[in-house]
Amino acid sequence: MADGADRGPAAGGRAPAQAPERTMWCDERFDFQAAFLQCLAKHVPNIYSAEMDPLVEKQEEMVQAAILYPLECYLFGEDPDIFLEKLQQSGTSQLCGKVFKGGETTYSCRDCAVDPTCVLCIDCFQNSIHKNHRYKMHSSTGGGFCDCGDTEAWKAGPLCTKHEPGASSSPKENSECQLNEEIMEHSRRVFPSVIKYIVDMLIWEEEKELPVELTIREKVDSYYCVLFNDEHHSYDHVIYSLQRALGCELGEAQLHTTAIDKEGRRAVKAGHYASCQEAKEEIKRHSENVSQRPLHVEVLHADVMAHQKFALRLGSWLNKLMSYSSDFRQIFCQICLKEEAGSEKPCFISKLMLWDARLHKGARKVLHELIFSSFFMEMEYKKLFAVEFVKYYKALQKEYISDDHDRVLSVTALSVQMFTVPTLARHLIEEQNVITTITETLLEVLPEYLDKNDKFNFQGYSQDKLNRVYSVIYDLRYILVSKPTVWTDRLRERFLEGFVSFLRILTCMQGMEEIKRQIGQHIEVDPDWEAAIAIQMQLKNILLMFQEWCACDEELLLRSYRECHKAVMKCSTNGRSREKTVFHLCGHTLESRPYRVSADPVSIHLPLSRTLAGLHVRLSKTGAISRLHEFVSPEEFQVELLVEYPLRCLVLVAQVAAEMWRRNGLSLISQVFYYQDVKCREEMYDKDIIMLQIGASLMDPNQFLLLILQRYELVDAFKKMKPTKDQDLIKQYNVLIEEMLQILIYVVGERYVPGISNVTKEDVIMREIIHLLCIEPMAHSAITKSLPENENNETGLENVIDKVATFKKPGVSGHGVYELKGECLKEFNMFFYHYTKTQHSKAEHTQKKRRKQENRDEALPPPPPPDFSPAFSNVVKILNCDVMMHILRTLLQRAVELETHLWTEAMIQMVLHLLSLGLLEEKQQLQKSPEEEVTFDFYHKATRMGSSALNAVNVLMLLEKLKSVPQLEAQKDTVNWILQMFDMVKRLREKSSLATVGATSGSEATKGDESTQDKEKAERKRKAEAARLHRQKIMAQMSALQRNFIETHKLLYENTLEAQGKDDAIMEEESTSSAVDYSRIALGPRRGPSVTEKEVLTCILCQEEQEVKLESAAMVLSACVQKSTALTQNRSRILELSGDTLDPLFMHPDLPCGTHTGSCGHVMHAACWQKYFEAIQLNFRQRLHVEQIFDLENGEYLCPLCKSLCNTVIPIVPLQAQKINSEDAEAVAQILSLARWLEIVTVRISGYSVKNTKGEKQSLPPFTNKGMGNSTLEFHSILSFGVQSSAKYSSSIREMLILFATTIYRVGLKVAPNEADSRIPMMTWSTCAFTIQCIENLLETEGKPLFGSLQNRQHSGLKALVQFAAAQRSTSPQLLIQKHLIRLLGVLLPNFKGEDTPSLLEVDMFHILVGAVLSFPSLYWEDAVDLQPSSVSSAYNHLYLFHLTTLAHIMQIVISSAAESPTVHSSDNSEEAQSAQLFCREVCQYTSGCFSQDIPGWLVWDCVKKGIMPYLRCAALFFHYLLGVSPPEELLQVSEEGQFKALCSYLSLPTNLFLLFHEYRDTVNPLLQRWCADPVVLSCLKGKSIAIRYPRKRNHLIELPEDYSCLLNQASHFRCPRSSDDEQKHPVLCLFCGAMLCSQNTCCQEMVNGEELGACTSHALQCGAGVCMFLKIRECKVVLIEGKTRGCLYPAPYLDEYGETDPGLKRGNPLHLCQERYRKLHLLWQQHCIVEEIARSQETNQIFFGFNWQLL
Repeated sequence: MADGADRGPAAGGRAPAQAPERTMWCDERFDFQAAFLQCLAKHVPNIYSAEMDPLVEKQEEMVQAAILYPLECYLFGEDPDIFLEKLQQSGTSQLCGKVFKGGETTYSCRDCAVDPTCVLCIDCFQNSIHKNHRYKMHSSTGGGFCDCGDTEAWKAGPLCTKHEPGASSSPKENSECQLNEEIMEHSRRVFPSVIKYIVDMLIWEEEKELPVELTIREKVDSYYCVLFNDEHHSYDHVIYSLQRALGCELGEAQLHTTAIDKEGRRAVKAGHYASCQEAKEEIKRHSENVSQRPLHVEVLHADVMAHQKFALRLGSWLNKLMSYSSDFRQIFCQICLKEEAGSEKPCFISKLMLWDARLHKGARKVLHELIFSSFFMEMEYKKLFAVEFVKYYKALQKEYISDDHDRVLSVTALSVQMFTVPTLARHLIEEQNVITTITETLLEVLPEYLDKNDKFNFQGYSQDKLNRVYSVIYDLRYILVSKPTVWTDRLRERFLEGFVSFLRILTCMQGMEEIKRQIGQHIEVDPDWEAAIAIQMQLKNILLMFQEWCACDEELLLRSYRECHKAVMKCSTNGRSREKTVFHLCGHTLESRPYRVSADPVSIHLPLSRTLAGLHVRLSKTGAISRLHEFVSPEEFQVELLVEYPLRCLVLVAQVAAEMWRRNGLSLISQVFYYQDVKCREEMYDKDIIMLQIGASLMDPNQFLLLILQRYELVDAFKKMKPTKDQDLIKQYNVLIEEMLQILIYVVGERYVPGISNVTKEDVIMREIIHLLCIEPMAHSAITKSLPENENNETGLENVIDKVATFKKPGVSGHGVYELKGECLKEFNMFFYHYTKTQHSKAEHTQKKRRKQENRDEALPPPPPPDFSPAFSNVVKILNCDVMMHILRTLLQRAVELETHLWTEAMIQMVLHLLSLGLLEEKQQLQKSPEEEVTFDFYHKATRMGSSALNAVNVLMLLEKLKSVPQLEAQKDTVNWILQMFDMVKRLREKSSLATVGATSGSEATKGDESTQDKEKAERKRKAEAARLHRQKIMAQMSALQRNFIETHKLLYENTLEAQGKDDAIMEEESTSSAVDYSRIALGPRRGPSVTEKEVLTCILCQEEQEVKLESAAMVLSACVQKSTALTQNRSRILELSGDTLDPLFMHPDLPCGTHTGSCGHVMHAACWQKYFEAIQLNFRQRLHVEQIFDLENGEYLCPLCKSLCNTVIPIVPLQAQKINSEDAEAVAQILSLARWLEIVTVRISGYSVKNTKGEKQSLPPFTNKGMGNSTLEFHSILSFGVQSSAKYSSSIREMLILFATTIYRVGLKVAPNEADSRIPMMTWSTCAFTIQCIENLLETEGKPLFGSLQNRQHSGLKALVQFAAAQRSTSPQLLIQKHLIRLLGVLLPNFKGEDTPSLLEVDMFHILVGAVLSFPSLYWEDAVDLQPSSVSSAYNHLYLFHLTTLAHIMQIVISSAAESPTVHSSDNSEEAQSAQLFCREVCQYTSGCFSQDIPGWLVWDCVKKGIMPYLRCAALFFHYLLGVSPPEELLQVSEEGQFKALCSYLSLPTNLFLLFHEYRDTVNPLLQRWCADPVVLSCLKGKSIAIRYPRKRNHLIELPEDYSCLLNQASHFRCPRSSDDEQKHPVLCLFCGAMLCSQNTCCQEMVNGEELGACTSHALQCGAGVCMFLKIRECKVVLIEGKTRGCLYPAPYLDEYGETDPGLKRGNPLHLCQERYRKLHLLWQQHCIVEEIARSQETNQIFFGFNWQLL
């Protein structure tokens, strides 16, 4: 509305009419505001008087003439058009400022953007340097704006070429025109009045009255009942309420609802106050019935409504004005921000912001766009606006949270535009204390969720409200997104203040939602846990950002640490009155408060403790930890208290694993899952491990371990165990011990955290990736999902992936994967702390298998860990303390003593891992420093004897014994590795000569062990060999069974030439004669023999075999008949006639819509199939509530074996072998010339006509009597060349013939089945011809030979279809067949021509050929006997029919190529060229010169040879499958020249096709003459009409651009043809024809046969006969649809650089077209497999039933 439409076409011409008003406004003395309001009061109510049915153009014209034009004239001081033209030429702003609409594509540069919120619109992106960087594409949710030109948003390339200074024609220094003082003065007078009017009208609350200054006329009783939009009621709710309340039609209610949804409000009734009030009550009542909340309805006076509407129009006008000049923007901003002197009232812009939540959708949009185009385009005013925004932040957020409109429509959504600007964020923190404001807002909007202890508890929370609260959390994230480089004292203080305020939120979360273990009874209702975890997820990055900010400045870090420590202590000391308990172990004592996780309350939420852990690590990293005592004294520190809560949390996880909490339901399992999941673990699980490491570094190691034993409730387990029979208890203990050992491994071994050891972030990510790829090779997206994201949604993957992995590209399906580099395998740590249990076992299995393949031992020792940083160096002392030794020794002893129930293999594995860690640590320390300095004495402790009787053996001895424990066979290699390590450490301790130390590597065995190890290895090798032989034997047996299976089920094995079944014997028969091979000719007297073999098939349902015979019970192939437009070029040719009147005998040469029959090649008995189909029907009736994938009403079912969608069955009719007696054939050849044959046929047809018309005289002229002597031809002459009795089919075959024919008729014509309809035979021939054409087209497209390369399913299907088409004649009345035959011959033989016979150029000749050949035997029918032609007769019939249609087709090609001009000049003077020249002369003569004889002969011959190829190939396929004659060898391979000769020889044609005209000269010339005289032919030659050119152009899917952003660009310029608004649509691209449609939108729905269809569905009906393929551009998905009710999603052919598709552009990586995948889509279409794909997809993903495909 605010585009060019602002200025009416006659704007210039209207000036004089407004002269008085304009001159009055120009008068300096008068009060502009009063005059302006007076003008509005006078005109506005009249302009907007008809709100129920507004004439938008008319209103716009009146607004322009009466108000805007004079206003602009006054403002600019000259003609507005001239002035604005000048302004526009003077250059543009450096900022782009384009505001995004929902669904529009935005681009972000990962290399240059300061944060992910910095985005470009498509135009700026295409013209920027970022196009060649690592960019991301995303769909905008709406409301953001393009950051092009904002230098703070980009590290490089802030400007695109369009916005660079000097990019326009204007000089650089003056990028925007300065307005003259007069205009500025006028602006200062006009803007305040305009703005005040807009503000007053938008926040006007009186429904009946206007402000006094706008009331000039008598008040009339004219009101509107206005309905407002909300997000609570659905479309259908509103439509229903309107229909019931107002009694309006469905269409009207839909119009109202669409307008309400778009604009936010709509007048639904006009009238007197009382009637509008009544309507209001009715609407409220009805809407309350439907949903709990009534709709928002108001009754507004017509004048109020008019002024509010005009206020928005003025807003749009101002918005447009803002784009012209910076001066306008500045004046506008100044006025909006100006506060009334001495008044407490907020300024104009703040008023509007505060009123935002009460404005309707349309008003909000105008307001937000105005803010974007003014404040956000001027940096100085953006800052002032931000200050106002923060001033009212709490009020605005509270309004938004109680509002129900989407965030995009709220003024609070503008926060991202301000908070992410680094300098602005800094200013707001320093001056406005914005962090504190946001955190306080958070606390203030969540008071109802605080319990009596001031902790959050989200039971019974509202999901909608929490989603709104998240927007406040996002704001906190935006403010913290870029860290400051320079810290001022003020910034430090304000930040710390904000941090302390944030700690208050964390305090409310620390220990929230405590849970207690259920004992005895299962929990009744699972508590709500999602909200707490969701908030934790939202806060994850914010917590990390706060820690990063703190770490920027040492002083700040220490002060923040102190505050956080204080907060943790405050939470930890509450309610700690219980006495301490004491317990002893190994001579060590622990005093602690009694607490048991299994009995007391415990919480998984400890954000305070975890923040402290994060800060502690950063202290260690920066070295500031040395000053910690200045801020937190050691007495205050109380490390046991800090460790307590995280330890409880880890114990809870262990107890859940031990199934001790199973009565607490699923909610706890879910929480534990998220606690360790990648989305939360950084600020949950990982920090708890760090906190334990802090504890281990600061506590006495024995005390620390005793505390852990006590919290894990395992004290008793490591004292003398009392024997128990309770298996559950033993299992529980074992799991707890395993979990505890695992945590100890993590505490000692997990050092990859910057600050805990000296590693970088890259090292950490590399280690994560290595461990993920140790499980299996993974796709890029899978790795990304498994890595934590930082605040910029980056994982850091790309920076390191190439160092550790190599990329393997994908094939035609699937995706590319990364494989780990060999040198990184040594980094594998079996007990990696981010592995889930499944991943752990999978990784272990993979690595052991790999080592086995490399013939290495299976030991997987831990890699040497990096050294702890000084602050954490004491952690290793845990390994060699007494309690740890006691634990390790006890467990090893239990294993050796075979107390099977008290230990598990996993436990021993962990013990061995801990031993390995201890030895590695000692080895590393010894190698770094002299022995006397190394205090870590793991070796000494492990080899020392225990003092008590229990510990009378040392670890070394236990390990030796362990090797003989049979259950631990798998751990032998690890034990050996540890023994070698003991030996090495011993040598290092003994300072044995350095040479030996150097020579002995970790994997070498010492001499003493070698002999025993060799024996072990030999034994293991022997076992492995025995196992291998056993496996080989089993594999051989399986292979034999498989071969047997393949033999029995050949049909299942498609695509293999080897297993092509017995039918292909035809193709494999070798030629015996080296001369002309008569056996390879299909037509005429020299026809070769039919190759038939006994066909024995197995029914897939009953598994019984049966030979296919005419007299046997029918066997059938499952098949699918569908309409198809796969061969046409002209998709707009919609079939005008309905199926009831359509005549399908003649096919247009463009093949607009054919009927295709495909089969999956699976055979059944007809009876078995019928039973199967009835069973499905019965099953469906019994399960009425379940939606079916297939339409049983229309005979659809899924093939029992391969689940392809089928809708019928093809009866398998055996091929009737026919041999020709060559002597008979020779004899007949003497008599039966073409002329004679034509006469006999003519007489026969005339005879039938005479008989049928009961004696009425009918004369059909004979062709010629030359050379016939006096012999008279009579009615029965046709029989004299050989007849035989017709084939007799069994009743079940006949029944199936009728069933299949009726299906073709029903599907092909879309009519009700009718077995007696005369069009059934026509449809049979048509589907036979069309299917052959499709297969020929497919073979040509794929570059495959004509014979021998068909898939088995295609071969069986085509063979059955052709034999069926020949047999179908027997089930129809022969008179009907004759009638059709005469009509077909009418095209070729003008004397049979009827009124409805089409012209030669209007039919497809191959369809004529198939129809004529299959219907010709009906001429042999006599009243008494059912005869058919003998082999010899058939041979001649086929030959002459084929030659006639070939002649006609050559004629078609010659005429259609007449317009072709030669591209290359050739002086080819071959025999063919000469014949062609002669032929052209004749045609020229017959067409009275219309056909130019100047066309060179070589060109005509070239056109004919190319044009006739598809026809000859189809004919060869047809006659091969009809007669069973083997094709020549040349047709089994691909060769252009050889193919033509072979086709001519197989089809009895001369290679010089024009010789046919010569050979049959006398007979054909009269035909030629009549063909040339046809008016359509003449009109085409004169250039008045266009004929189809041959060869027909082969269909391909449309060309797609290589880069996906080009498609997005096209979509961004797409405007829906039926919708005037600027709303973003869902553009979809038809891949068949390239049409761009507006999908899933009411504007483009069409009524088809009384049904409402979406744009795609209705397009599919005409473009693909109901089947179509679309690309959803904004979502990068392909949609396949069929009919109105079925469809499925399919991967788009666009891949990113990692070989993956990106549905929904979720990852946003650059996408490029993959030709192989696009070709696969093309084949899906050309093979007619779209329907099959949809059925398969719907069967596997039945979730899609919720989607209404009809409205797509």
